Amino acid sequence: MSKFSRPQMAAMVLFSFLLTLSLGLWLPEMLKAFFKVFGCPEELVTQNIFLVYLMFVLCVALPALPRGSVKVEGKAILITGCDKGFGFALAEHLHAKGFSVFAACLLKDKNGEGAQLLEEKKCERLKVLQMNICSDEEVLQAVEFVRRHLRDPEKGLWGVVNNAGISTFGEVEFTSMAHYKEVADVNIWGTIRVTKAFLPLIRRAKGRVVNVTSMFGRIGISGQSAYCISNYGMEAFSDCLRYEQRCWGVNVSIIEPGNCIAATNILTRDRIENIAHRLWDETDRVVQEDYGKGYIDQQTLAMKSFCTSSSKDMSSVINAITDALTSKYPYTRYKPVDAYWWIRLHMMTYLPTPVADWLYRN
Repeated sequence: MSKFSRPQMAAMVLFSFLLTLSLGLWLPEMLKAFFKVFGCPEELVTQNIFLVYLMFVLCVALPALPRGSVKVEGKAILITGCDKGFGFALAEHLHAKGFSVFAACLLKDKNGEGAQLLEEKKCERLKVLQMNICSDEEVLQAVEFVRRHLRDPEKGLWGVVNNAGISTFGEVEFTSMAHYKEVADVNIWGTIRVTKAFLPLIRRAKGRVVNVTSMFGRIGISGQSAYCISNYGMEAFSDCLRYEQRCWGVNVSIIEPGNCIAATNILTRDRIENIAHRLWDETDRVVQEDYGKGYIDQQTLAMKSFCTSSSKDMSSVINAITDALTSKYPYTRYKPVDAYWWIRLHMMTYLPTPVADWLYRN
């Protein structure tokens, strides 16, 4: 689980205080009316209020319980998307912890900077390999590369971290079918392709599959339907895989980071400009006339602002992935997000939809 800073914890305490006021002022009357309709004794109201509050406090304030750890020695991890961002940082971090790391890079064959920096370490426990997760051929070649370099292939591969992905933006009427497919090819089908290829090795090790999605795999937001759809798909895939692999002793975890664009450079100002031009150029004329060029310019500025306000610290995400790989009893979902998005995520997930929509009009 993610660790909160002092300002974040202060926000949590304030939210808890407001919740306490709500519970004390209007919830008792609502529960009394509810129980009266169903003929339940009013004495249960107090107990239910206490139970709701206790559950909230436990979820927010209770520190993560110790769940043991697995031995790192002799275990190997494959990480996709190690050219930059989470993948690059995670490869260095897990290597420093003693794992054998297979760092898969999209641009290794093109002398990408991330691949070169990792290769400069010149360590037997850190192998850099070429892999485009959208290519069946390159993924199969990666499987053979990993198999050849494992200390004991029969004992399998301890973990796969599906980190490679792309981000985008654009409202539904501005997003072409080709753009939808492009995002899905990487984020959904690439994740599935890599997972299926490496599962036999993971099963032999009774290991881990860790899929990096996003908080937008749990909640929708206007202007990012293509990205949200791809992350919702990864969430569903991960859940189904978890059910299927339980009998093999394989754990599947999902990492749902918050807004870490500045830390990962998954979107830059130049890329936002390029996407905006593409959105406008590929949009039907009738849509262009109805919305006007100023509308897409406004959306572009909003996206740049979203990037500017993002976190530059990726340590909470790296720690969450590490916990998913090293804990004896890893969590199903990790939410390394800041206080605002933590609250919004839970509000939009658990409140009635009309209430959540009213609170968070995009």
